[in-house]
Amino acid sequence: MSENKRKIIPIGPYHPLQEEPEFFKLYVDGETVVDIEIEIGYNHRGIEQLSTTKHYDQITFLVERICGICSTSHPFAYVNTVEDLLGIDVPLRAKYIRSIIGELERLHSHLLWLGLAGHFIGYNTVWMWSWKYRESVCDILEVISGNRQHYAMFKIGGVRKDIPKDLIPQVEKMCDELIPALDMFKGAIMDDPVIHARLKGVGVLTKEDAISYCVVGPTARASGINIDVRRDDPYAAYGLVEFTVPVLKNGDVFDKAVIRVLEMYETIKIIKQCLEALKKEPEGNIEVKVDFIPKGEGIGRHEAPRGEVFHYIRSDGSNRPVRHKIRAPSYMNVASNKVAAVGQSISDAAITLAAVDPCYCCTERTVVLDVETKKEMYTWNDLIKLSQQKTEQLKKKL
Repeated sequence: MSENKRKIIPIGPYHPLQEEPEFFKLYVDGETVVDIEIEIGYNHRGIEQLSTTKHYDQITFLVERICGICSTSHPFAYVNTVEDLLGIDVPLRAKYIRSIIGELERLHSHLLWLGLAGHFIGYNTVWMWSWKYRESVCDILEVISGNRQHYAMFKIGGVRKDIPKDLIPQVEKMCDELIPALDMFKGAIMDDPVIHARLKGVGVLTKEDAISYCVVGPTARASGINIDVRRDDPYAAYGLVEFTVPVLKNGDVFDKAVIRVLEMYETIKIIKQCLEALKKEPEGNIEVKVDFIPKGEGIGRHEAPRGEVFHYIRSDGSNRPVRHKIRAPSYMNVASNKVAAVGQSISDAAITLAAVDPCYCCTERTVVLDVETKKEMYTWNDLIKLSQQKTEQLKKKL
């Protein structure tokens, strides 16, 4: 195909389909997408560098603010990382509480995505019903932690707050009431011929391509890859409870929707088993005291709602890390659109981009390169100075 026949359709940086800014440049021939360029960097906030200026307890709150939807995923991986460096184990009660918070977040994240998915394809009733039930999950998180998001529950060595036994029936009631709603959503997806026609065969990511792009989480499991950090490398209470990892094989947008509904059933099973265990554990034993962080390295993982989130810490023995590396699941999953969206119509490519449940603020990396030489043009301090200068210019205009 000659270059002059190819047109460009921009999706982003700001677009109704996207909750956050990111830029997808679709190259199209007529209505068909023949290539795609993915540009990130619109949300970069320098979290890894900021981390090296904070002490270890402060970092827990910093990484919690990487993302609002999965705000406990990064603290979960982070505390696993530092505890790996320390070589310590946390109390059993803290393990169950950590898993409960992690799974409640999975529920609210999947319900949020399900509602947006309905909205994107014109099923606004699905959107409103899904978000209605998500409210009850957020309410429970608020009762437990004091916050609907950014729960501030995790700390190195355990958790900051207990879940008292008189609160457990309230959490169990929410879980029981959510199951009929999941049955409704499952029925709506599995039985509606319009949804089948709109989503089946759209944005297919084959198992081979999924492996090549190293995708994770529901995106991988919808393509037939049977992976889940909670089962494969147990942490917190995941090795103490029974659950199934749903796996589908078609890798299309339809399977990506179904897999998240199926996962929510398993999440409720995990939460209820953890609650039963809490009834037997003595209250109050929720942390191990940590006085200092020695020299060394640690890694930690967590199965976030979108897949494996990975943290790495290097310590020089001071109260701040000298290196903190973070890899979020969307960093892997978004790139798979390079194959999943190509060959689709423009309208199908749009929902394919959303099907991986992208979290762009988790994904962000930035580096400023010279176009000709490909050499780095600015250091970290240069970028800070430019930012400060821009802030001063804006102040003068106000």
